[in-house]
Amino acid sequence: MPRLITQAETLTRPDGSPIRILAVDDEASLTELLSMAMRYEGWDVTTAGSGTEAVRAAREVRPDALVLDMMLPDFDGIEVMRRIRADMPDVPILFLTARDGVEDRVGGLTAGGDDYVTKPFSLEEVIARMRGLLRRTGATIARPDARLIVGDLTLDEDSHEVTRGGEEINLTATEFELLRYLMRNPRRVLSKAQILDRVWNYDFGGQANVVELYISYLRKKIDAGRAPMIHTLRGAGYVLRPAAE
Repeated sequence: MPRLITQAETLTRPDGSPIRILAVDDEASLTELLSMAMRYEGWDVTTAGSGTEAVRAAREVRPDALVLDMMLPDFDGIEVMRRIRADMPDVPILFLTARDGVEDRVGGLTAGGDDYVTKPFSLEEVIARMRGLLRRTGATIARPDARLIVGDLTLDEDSHEVTRGGEEINLTATEFELLRYLMRNPRRVLSKAQILDRVWNYDFGGQANVVELYISYLRKKIDAGRAPMIHTLRGAGYVLRPAAE
């Protein structure tokens, strides 16, 4: 995939978790390309190939923004927008329209769409438009400093300070890297192989005990005497999420 425009800022949801995008088009190859481009940005992407699927998916994943084709097999993009906005009135929507579909573009914006791009388009243009929408609508924020925050747990990537509920927690270098990886992917299940590759920089090869050992170290420091944040999903891996969930 061609390299996308680099951005100085990393856009996330206010709680630090990845932005959620719903991409809707009946051309599977197009939604696959859009998904690749947006996942490159670190965003979570859900796809739909019809208006009915889009409305159902929006209710399930509560996206931060939509990329929505005007022409769908069951009903058009404006009707999809109307149904989704009935439940999520502020979600920003970027329409995909045919190059000669002037009426579609005008109609989409008049009906409440936030922006549009015409087909064929470049992935860079779609990403740039989406980033602009997300910043303008306040659906997400750019992390302004080096802190990762999940619930009452805070990690400063510059000073290497970690606190939970305002109480300082001292971690070793490896414990810090493991926690940083978990906090960069809140609510996402991470396998032992993924953790080994990202934290220890080598492929999975029977070293699962290393991950288990350091997860236990982290639990003793992060969760001891508190509501647990680090959870094990048997056969799948580990997930970090706010204690309130």
